[in-house]
Amino acid sequence: MELRFEDRRDAGRRLGERIRERAAAQAWPDPVVLALPRGGVPVGAEVARALDAPLDVLVVRKIGLPGQPEVGIGAIAGEAPPLFDERALEMLGITPDELGADVARERAELHRREALYRRGAPAPDLRERAVVLVDDGLATGVTARAAARLLRGEEPERVVLAVPVGDRRATAELRAEVDDVVCLSEPGDFRAVGLWYEDFDQVPDDEVLRILADLASPARLRPARHR
Repeated sequence: MELRFEDRRDAGRRLGERIRERAAAQAWPDPVVLALPRGGVPVGAEVARALDAPLDVLVVRKIGLPGQPEVGIGAIAGEAPPLFDERALEMLGITPDELGADVARERAELHRREALYRRGAPAPDLRERAVVLVDDGLATGVTARAAARLLRGEEPERVVLAVPVGDRRATAELRAEVDDVVCLSEPGDFRAVGLWYEDFDQVPDDEVLRILADLASPARLRPARHR
């Protein structure tokens, strides 16, 4: 099925309808929505509204191909080691050691954004909850995979990846990383996420902050329980 979306909010509303139906049918426990900034936040906001669930962010940074930073060949999440697309590295003749400077730079940017978006708020406690991981689309899937693996360590009841549009191969591969994948559209001629939106302008930091402030919730006020 192939769909086009007006913008991220339109995509989020349509995705939210599907997610709400799935959550009701499966009785998800205490759901929380985690959006990948920046593009995933407007989408995640609509999903959170549909579920009447809290919204928070999970900052993940893409590691781009040297000279072509828009081409993702790896990703980092939290303090976990970088996750690389091994097939891409092999095809390009690049070793992880050659990307050490890129990883360090993206790790610093990850910390900066976490500080900016959280403003001192603790991360939500995810244990025994249904976590809905939201982005505006799935291309290579490497950032979503890094996020999903980090979440597994937080002991949620289930992790559901939710995206409006995704590459078929990436979507299929992500099913092994999470409990469920909800993807509204998997075009045969995918090429890029932005091609499936009428408006795909970049989401500025101030919009991310405004959305998070509008959807401030107990999830952003309740600290994670001590292990």
